[in-house]
Amino acid sequence: MTTTFDINALRAVVSGIDQGSFARAANELGRSQSAVSMQLKKLEQQAGVKLFVRQGRGLVPTEAGDALVQYARQIIALNDKAASAVGAAVAPETVRLGLPQDFFDDVMPAAVRAFADRHPDVHVTVRAGNNHTINDDIEAGRLDAAIAFFPRDSGAKGELLCELPVRWLAHQGFAEPARRATVPLVLFNHPCLFRQAALASLDRAGCRWRAALTTPSLPAVWAALRSHFGIGVRIGHSVPGDIVDVGDWERLPPLPPVELRLLGAHAASPLAGDLTTILKCTTMEVLDKGTPAPTGQARR
Repeated sequence: MTTTFDINALRAVVSGIDQGSFARAANELGRSQSAVSMQLKKLEQQAGVKLFVRQGRGLVPTEAGDALVQYARQIIALNDKAASAVGAAVAPETVRLGLPQDFFDDVMPAAVRAFADRHPDVHVTVRAGNNHTINDDIEAGRLDAAIAFFPRDSGAKGELLCELPVRWLAHQGFAEPARRATVPLVLFNHPCLFRQAALASLDRAGCRWRAALTTPSLPAVWAALRSHFGIGVRIGHSVPGDIVDVGDWERLPPLPPVELRLLGAHAASPLAGDLTTILKCTTMEVLDKGTPAPTGQARR
């Protein structure tokens, strides 16, 4: 007998993967967690294989689960197109955008606004989070379009948009550490491209350092620099006016630039392709108008 998967159960699976939590998926779909759990159990019974395994407090897909998710996206899209074609009510189509926190205040709203002008009935979800997860989310089908940082000459996938200089940053009132003092650093949590570049450069230069504060939040980095916890590392884009470039300080070695790349989903839908194009144009427009971080204002 042919197996027929339940479309609502497939929606629950896709939502759980996209949300990173089946509890959040239940809230989004307006169902109880127990109802979503029953749907997942039913799918596994129909498939005859384990689709998800527990990892920590959540569930992650097995190899079979990953395969089902990819087909589930196609099935849901075709189902909704068929429903729309005959005039039936369908849930709004959704596209998913990802980008580093550096671009959350300018690129994100400009890209979403431009996309909404073309597609006013499409639902957009935005994930502005840790850079290291963005490429994984694209590869796993959790995002449709994204920009992300990569090391220079990394051979990473996606389209190279530009190279951006990486800067040593501090509050304008922060004093340069004494020659023999250990350099205090404000860093993103591991893993972080900027963190790795800073520590490698300091180690090569034989400069002693310590992690004074670590955080996964860019606003928290700026707050820590204002509180004089230490020196940070980031690109010069969207740096607050009271945070300055201190790369001319004697003990701070040069930092390698990073690549900014445009990433798109595999087998992208026309909507996802349009979002990717808009994201590229918007990013380049914003960067062309950008200004570097102020220099020479921190105390020596």
